[in-house]
Amino acid sequence: MNMTGSLEDLNGLEQLRKLLESGVQPPIGKTMRFGLVEIDEGRAVFAGTPGTEVYNPIGSVHGGYAATLLDSACGCAVHSKLSATQRYTTLELKVAYHRGMTAETGEVRAEGKVLSFGRRVAFAEATLVDGNGRLLASATSTLLVIDK
Repeated sequence: MNMTGSLEDLNGLEQLRKLLESGVQPPIGKTMRFGLVEIDEGRAVFAGTPGTEVYNPIGSVHGGYAATLLDSACGCAVHSKLSATQRYTTLELKVAYHRGMTAETGEVRAEGKVLSFGRRVAFAEATLVDGNGRLLASATSTLLVIDK
């Protein structure tokens, strides 16, 4: 996300709320058809609908689709706790795949939550579920908190 202009003076939660209100999505969200749909302090939810454009050679949704939504949910959950003088980057993402997805899966939702937020490191987890609440994938993430 481009954090130029007035967004730079806001804390992470304020930045994400402004972007959500404006309908602005990062380019990857447009490409992979997903976006941020809810944000609170320490919590972020992304929703998307996988289609055949994210299929792997064996005819199902590539695991990278789930990983991308889970990484986004973990990252934005942490982003929501940043001060105006901080940023972050993912150090590690561990994904577990519980069920496969196809174009018939329909909308999926990734919900990320901050587990702990320290001076230099944050830990988050996320789950990806289908419209019936079935668990498709889960992740844990370690993120580096950086002063600008």
